[in-house]
Amino acid sequence: MRGTQGALIVASTLQIVIGFSGLWRNIVRSVSKFLNSLLRQLFLIGVYFGGDFQLAKCVEIGLPQVIILIIFSQYIPHLLKGEKSIFHRFAVIFSVIIVWVYAHLLTVGGAYKNAGPKTQLSCRTDRAGIIGAAPWIRVPYPFQWGAPTFDAGEAFAMMMASFVSLVESTGAFIAVSRYASATPMPPSILSRGVGWQGVGILFSGIFGTGNGCAVSVENAGLLALTRVGSRRVVQISAGFMIFFSILGKFGAVFASIPAPIVAALYCLFFAYVGSAGLGYLQFCNLNSFRVKFILGFSIFMGLSIPQYFNEYTAINGYGPVHTGARWFNDMINVPFSSEAFVAGILAMFLDVTMHKKENAIRKDRGMHWLDKFRSFKTDTRSEEFYSLPFNLNKFFPSV
Repeated sequence: MRGTQGALIVASTLQIVIGFSGLWRNIVRSVSKFLNSLLRQLFLIGVYFGGDFQLAKCVEIGLPQVIILIIFSQYIPHLLKGEKSIFHRFAVIFSVIIVWVYAHLLTVGGAYKNAGPKTQLSCRTDRAGIIGAAPWIRVPYPFQWGAPTFDAGEAFAMMMASFVSLVESTGAFIAVSRYASATPMPPSILSRGVGWQGVGILFSGIFGTGNGCAVSVENAGLLALTRVGSRRVVQISAGFMIFFSILGKFGAVFASIPAPIVAALYCLFFAYVGSAGLGYLQFCNLNSFRVKFILGFSIFMGLSIPQYFNEYTAINGYGPVHTGARWFNDMINVPFSSEAFVAGILAMFLDVTMHKKENAIRKDRGMHWLDKFRSFKTDTRSEEFYSLPFNLNKFFPSV
C-alpha cells in the first residue's frame, strides 16, 4: 500500500501539469466530433468486454432491478404527466429500495441457505458480517498506512495508467456537458478539469485510498437518467459521501447492497453514456469516405488490439511485452489493453494527418460546429456553466 501511495502521488503530477499548463487544451482543440463519439462508444464496449456480467450472478435480483428501473424511469413518467419529474429524478432510489427489501426477504427467508459460496456472496444482503465489523466512527488521515515509498518502476506504470484514465475521462467530461444541457465544453475548461482530477489523485495518494480518481461514468449515466445537471446536487452528494466514509456503520449498510443490483443500474447508466457518443455523429458527414475509414479502422483496431493483449495476459499470466523491466512492461501493456485509448489515439493521429486543412474536410469532421466554443469568452453562457465557485476563476483563469 505504501508503494501504491507513492506511485499515485508521482502519477498525479502528470495530470496536474498537463491540465493546468494548458497542454491538454491545445490537444483537445484538434479533437473532432466523431473522435468524441469514438471515445464514448469504445469505453462502453471496453466495459462490456472487460468485466464479468455481475447481473447474471443473481438473476432473481438483478433482472427485477432492471425491469423496475425501466418502468419507473421510462414508462410511468409518460403515464402520470403530473409526476414526471419525481419518477425521472428518483427512479433509482425507488427501484433500489424495492429490490433491496425483496433481496433481504429472500435472505432471511432462507432462499440461499443451501446455495454455493458464489451465489451467497452475490445475492445475500448480510454477507460476511460487513455491518457488524464496521466501526461506528473512523476518520481517515494522511499517510495512515505509513510514509509512502517511491519506486521508479511503479511510478512510471502508474503514470501510464493515469494517462489512459485521462483519455477515457475526456470522453466522460464531454458526455456530462452534453447531458447537463450545457454548451460544448471549451478546451480550456476540459484541461482545467484534468488538472483538478490530478489534484484528486494526489489526495488519493496522500490518504492511501489504494486507487486514483477519474470521471465517474456511472454519474454521467445517472445525470442522463435523472435529467439533473445541477452542480449543487453534486456538492451535496459529495458531502454525503464524506459523511458515510466517517460513520462506518452507515457506509456498511450501503455496501451491503448486492452487487447484481448495482450491475443492473449500470446497464442503464453505461447505455446512456455510450449513446451520447452516437449522438455526436450527427455533426459529422457520414457520407464522407474519409470519416468512414477513420471510424471503421479505429473501432476495429480499438477492439482487436486490446482483445489480443487481454487474452494473452489471461493465458500466460503476463502481457505480450515481457522484458526484465516490469515498469516498461506495464507502460506498454496497460494502455494497449484499453479500447478507448487505442481507438482514440489512432483516430486522433489519422484525423489530424489526413487532409486536415481542406475546408470540406473540416466540415466533414464537424469542426465548424465548435468554432463558437473554442474559447471560454466567445460564448456568454460559458460563465454560467463553467465558472468556479468561491472566486477561484481568479487563480485558475480560462481562455
